[in-house]
Amino acid sequence: MDAIWLLLFLILANLGWTRAYPSGAPTGACEDMMPRHMGVQPQTSPPPYTLLTDIRTFQPGSPITVTIVGPDYRGVLLEARTPGETTALGTWQLPPPDTRFLECSGNPQGAVTHANTNLKGNSSVYSWIPPDTVTPVYFMATVAQQRTVYWLNVQSSALFRGKAPGLGLASEKSRGVAPRGTLLSAAFCWLLCKIML
Repeated sequence: MDAIWLLLFLILANLGWTRAYPSGAPTGACEDMMPRHMGVQPQTSPPPYTLLTDIRTFQPGSPITVTIVGPDYRGVLLEARTPGETTALGTWQLPPPDTRFLECSGNPQGAVTHANTNLKGNSSVYSWIPPDTVTPVYFMATVAQQRTVYWLNVQSSALFRGKAPGLGLASEKSRGVAPRGTLLSAAFCWLLCKIML
């Protein structure tokens, strides 16, 4: 009988060490991106995940789509940042199924985390609205395949503030530069003339 009580005590004692956050990262994880899985360290191998964006530049207020490409995962913490800062930047739009907002840096929509441990994958698309900033922006994630297997600091390429849509040709004309289509046509005509002579 003593052995049963000892076994029960050991099981209950270990429950505190195996604590995880199946309904999302705690707000304390916003800065260091650590999921707070007691007794579990992040993987040291290169992550099997890549953060991809649908564009390479951003304009304040224009949505950017972010996708986590790689094996299915159960847990996530996703933020936008500027280099050298740990503050969550911008605002996330309605998160995909099985995820939710996480308040970071005083912003109720400053990050996205998992809402449960259901599998998420390449079809989970996250939408982010950039603030009015001129500094480069990148996305950072902690991605967990399972409670004991996760990667920290999965980063996207940097995005730089770009021109507002529709201003490209007008600004080229104002500098006296011919639109690209005109230059290609002229080059094609020149090449055709050289061949025929």
